[in-house]
Amino acid sequence: MDKEIKIAAVGDNCIDVYDSTGEAFPGGNPVNVAVYVKRMGGNSSYTGVVGTDDNGKIMIEAIKAKGVDTSHIRILEGNTAVTHVELKDGDRILGDYEEGVMADFRLRDEDIDFLCSHDLVVTGIWGMIESNLHLIKERGVPVAFDFADKIDHEITHKALPFVDYAFFSCDSKSNYELYEFMKWVKSKGPSIVVVTRGEKGSIAYDGNEFAEFGIIKCEVVDSMGAGDSYIAGFLLGLLQGKSIAECMEKGAQSSSETIGYYGAW
Repeated sequence: MDKEIKIAAVGDNCIDVYDSTGEAFPGGNPVNVAVYVKRMGGNSSYTGVVGTDDNGKIMIEAIKAKGVDTSHIRILEGNTAVTHVELKDGDRILGDYEEGVMADFRLRDEDIDFLCSHDLVVTGIWGMIESNLHLIKERGVPVAFDFADKIDHEITHKALPFVDYAFFSCDSKSNYELYEFMKWVKSKGPSIVVVTRGEKGSIAYDGNEFAEFGIIKCEVVDSMGAGDSYIAGFLLGLLQGKSIAECMEKGAQSSSETIGYYGAW
């Protein structure tokens, strides 16, 4: 029987509020990854903070209902983070971000111990834990990080030496520019660098060769969570011992499912 795969997601969460319709969906980069990992048959946990408001209760209950371990979500006095979203032809445009209690999120020693009991830890650019990554890395647990489109951000420079699997999103650069950028990222420490490019698919680099994969055709209802579901599929594939090409396909498959409905999940 296959060993049970456990992925720890840690960092930001937020309620995505669609201002035009008034609808609200729980989300946030690491939260989404945790939910998608469960959807694909893996096990996952989410570590982070929510506020004492109704949104905090909604967030914990929604994540728990998806089967994600919520034992390391803390409740802090204040408001849960909110992101305002606009939809244009199925493409989500992120507006104002109200950080709320996420501004006070810091990992405790017991959180680090908990994260390191998993096969892999995944976080992102707004996860607030870039200063703690070395503690996880030192204990031999691989780290995946979603840098989004922050190619030259101070957090990017700070985190890269402690990241095993680096994910970026960029659809504005030429292949040559991306290849050069990915070589630079690889030189900073990660073993695999992946760039997702929206409709253009994705590129992965392991230091030896570049691999490309297109998209799996589907109807685009809402692109919210597309990148996160790709990351979840790719990482689950890696932990299952799949090749990079197979991981890319698994990521694209997961992404195609997510963009077929409203909200991240």
